[in-house]
Amino acid sequence: MNFKRIFLIVLDSLGVGEALDANEYNDTGCNTLKHVMDNYDLFIPNLEKLGFLNTLNMQDNKNVDAYYTIARPTNVGKDSLTSHYELMGVRSTRPFKLFNERAFPRELLEKIEDVTGKRVIGNKVVNGEQIINELGERHLSYGSLIIYTSNDSTLQVAAHEDVIPIPRLYQYCEKIRKITLADEYKVARVIARPFTGKPGRFKFTQDRCDYAVKPPERSVLNSLKDNNYSVISIGKINDIFDGEGITKKVKSSNNNMDTITKLTDIMEKKFTGLCFVNLNDFDAIYGHNRDVVGYAKAIEELDVEIPMILNKLEQDDLLIITADHGNDPTFPGNSHTRENVPVIIFGRRFKEPKKLDILKTMADIGATIADNFGVSKPLIGESFLDKLK
Repeated sequence: MNFKRIFLIVLDSLGVGEALDANEYNDTGCNTLKHVMDNYDLFIPNLEKLGFLNTLNMQDNKNVDAYYTIARPTNVGKDSLTSHYELMGVRSTRPFKLFNERAFPRELLEKIEDVTGKRVIGNKVVNGEQIINELGERHLSYGSLIIYTSNDSTLQVAAHEDVIPIPRLYQYCEKIRKITLADEYKVARVIARPFTGKPGRFKFTQDRCDYAVKPPERSVLNSLKDNNYSVISIGKINDIFDGEGITKKVKSSNNNMDTITKLTDIMEKKFTGLCFVNLNDFDAIYGHNRDVVGYAKAIEELDVEIPMILNKLEQDDLLIITADHGNDPTFPGNSHTRENVPVIIFGRRFKEPKKLDILKTMADIGATIADNFGVSKPLIGESFLDKLK
């Protein structure tokens, strides 16, 4: 075993340029990081020292503290589930259902009303904060469920905590998840979105809960768990994999800074295995809302935390920083964009970190993790462990 602990951080949606098949997704020209930089004077010296900016053009830079490259997406679709699946060596050849043109069909809404006993309002393709402020007062009056979707494969259910207590909202979403396992309705995630506040000032709480589906294949996470290694998830990782292969889940408040605090707490613990982290603000708060300045400031906030993260690494630790897809805040619409992702690999023992060859699939990351711990190789992906000197 080369490294005792591996920390994998996913910068949710921070892509670095259009993928080879971007035209198939109408995403030609997308580049999340570049377009953020084009519109904001980004100052990220710590990430820059790790080769982060070099992933935009893949130029050689030997004056870096980490190995760097990009990875190409190969799984079908550009949602969070298929991207995280690929990172852990799981193939996904069938995209999840999208309802981003006319929202959900009437027959599905009727089934939701039948199993929950609640009327449904909304049924729009919309930003969540917008719809709870539009329909929240009506919801308070009638107790109806607010149903909406984003441009991703989601069915989101919003309810005020004073009208529908959180445990009951979770129960409703579990029932809706069962309905939406049918092929004609199979969205990637059913998401419970509790909110609080008064008309004009409604706000989502931190008690969001995602109900995903089981991965179509066993992942590297399963192999690690089967061999008694720790697999610690922070943030929405546990929800994405529906708990498969996870030995310990750490909830965060869906806030990057809180998630980083939870990460640094775990870094002080003794364990052998993988800690898998998702920083969701880039995507959920800034990418989908097309907030370029907010996105840029979130990257700068991360940069400030990088020295602390690096300082907590031990000699036999490995840090991998990557992304799952893009969400270019300058692009039309508000959906994910089909992009390559950055891959930064840092370890204290590295002698001459440099640029690596482009990874043909994001699954190479999972294959490398499996190789390090000597567990079963995933069905897709090739290890680059021997390239790390």
